[in-house]
Amino acid sequence: MTTVTATPASVATAHPERRVTFAFLITGFTALLVGALLGPLQALNYAGINLYEQLPWLQSYYQGLTLHGVLNALVFTTYLNAAILLYFPAREMGVAMNLRFVWTIYAVMTGGLVMAGIAILSNTSNVLYTFYPPLAGHWGFYLGLALVVVASLLVAVEVFRMRMVWRRANPGKVTPIVTYMSIMTNAMWLLASIGIVVEVVVFLLPWSLGLISGVDPTLARTLFWWTGHPIVYYWLLPAYISWYGFMPKQAGGELVSDSLTRLAFLMFLIFSTPVGFHHQFADPSISAGWKMVHSLLTMFVGIPSLITAFTIAASLEVGGKRAGGTGVFGWIGKLPWRDASFTAQVLAMISFIFGGAGGIVNASFNLNMLVHNTAWIPGHFHLTVGTAVTLTFMGMTFWWVPHLTGKRLFSPRMALASAWTWFVGMMVFGFGMHWQGLYAVPRRALVSAAPEGTYADALVPQVITGVSGVILLVAIVLFFTVLFGTLFASGRLREEERPAIPFGNAVELRSVGVLKVLDNVWGWFALASLLVAVAYFPTLIDMLLNQVGLPPQRLW
Repeated sequence: MTTVTATPASVATAHPERRVTFAFLITGFTALLVGALLGPLQALNYAGINLYEQLPWLQSYYQGLTLHGVLNALVFTTYLNAAILLYFPAREMGVAMNLRFVWTIYAVMTGGLVMAGIAILSNTSNVLYTFYPPLAGHWGFYLGLALVVVASLLVAVEVFRMRMVWRRANPGKVTPIVTYMSIMTNAMWLLASIGIVVEVVVFLLPWSLGLISGVDPTLARTLFWWTGHPIVYYWLLPAYISWYGFMPKQAGGELVSDSLTRLAFLMFLIFSTPVGFHHQFADPSISAGWKMVHSLLTMFVGIPSLITAFTIAASLEVGGKRAGGTGVFGWIGKLPWRDASFTAQVLAMISFIFGGAGGIVNASFNLNMLVHNTAWIPGHFHLTVGTAVTLTFMGMTFWWVPHLTGKRLFSPRMALASAWTWFVGMMVFGFGMHWQGLYAVPRRALVSAAPEGTYADALVPQVITGVSGVILLVAIVLFFTVLFGTLFASGRLREEERPAIPFGNAVELRSVGVLKVLDNVWGWFALASLLVAVAYFPTLIDMLLNQVGLPPQRLW
């Protein structure tokens, strides 16, 4: 067994892939900025304060909510995923990207973003990020989102190509760890995206163009959740790539188990997709038996998250003890808490513990009925995607943007403050929203317009949620001050002064034993596909044979 540094020298000096990576990253954060500025309005709405009427460019609460959801949950994450899943495998393997193809991916994705954005801003597509029929949007909204999904699948094609090039040059070797994680993420997304592609291309787009007269809401919703829950893991796994691939090095330690890391990502591939019915426990057209199957499979997804908690904590403990920490907990204080990138990602991990605990309730066949379509759901969602994913991506930028641009990070203290403020704001928001959910305060409702006294029992959590909106607004200002301060700073670092990609020590082994089994990506993909077919096809076939098409409706 030999250990080698994962950063190869062969991606030599110019690194032209930095420019396209930077384009993905900055476009994604621009979407986050616009969407996040609408976030405090959502928090204040749940505190009974309606500020939407003060924004003349928003014509309804639901237009603002659609912008917030689409830009933050769909656009920001997809652009950042493209940057992460392309750049780091290319650098780890020392394989050049096909830059012309990758710039084409960026153009397709951005064209789709512009098209969907125009549809929302024109007040013709206030259908939220789930776009359930019979609520109907403009055809440009559906086509735009379809292009964004197509571009994300083209990212997978390029990553598969780069791995193929590397394998030809390195016969008998195991796929490097960061590349393996990227491959598994893309393979999972390839399988998970089928539902939303069929929904949009076969049903919603022709429906919006008037080519078909009606769409069955239950069928469309089932196809959506084929993708709608595993897309959460498509957002989350690139954060896991940083936790496994970079955080141990940032903490001064090393990844304690290469095989456990690969096993966790393999389990996400197998169990992420056949879980969508736990979002449809209230749908009468799906049998209780199949709902229970999906509920059980959802619980299995918790296993790789528990593996992750153990593996990352052990890896960070190595770093803390190397820095002089002693005893059971003494190593924690020796971790680099002044490093904004490290701290942001540890706080993201902590938030995911609480988000995962709430997710167990969501996936439970009986408990879900208590919180279904209440404020509990966005409270959970903002702890997982809004904090675990977003705060990890924010933390990565504190070294990644200087690495890509050659600019020194603007105000590391402000960067650290932005991480803590975002974490505190989201934890307070999650607490208030979960609490309101227990009082049956509905999600996606203009709470501030409800008759006086409607939610009197939920007054305390309403105040808590409103306070969180103010805290998060401060966090937004702090973070983007750091980001733009870095981008517009004068002067550049010398090449040797740029932050290096914090790849850990990768173990170079021949493809034998357990690693050979784990490295059989397409064999595992076939198994995952079979499980999805078993979990979905009986119900979908019944729905297809008994469709009830409804015409489009526009309520806002």
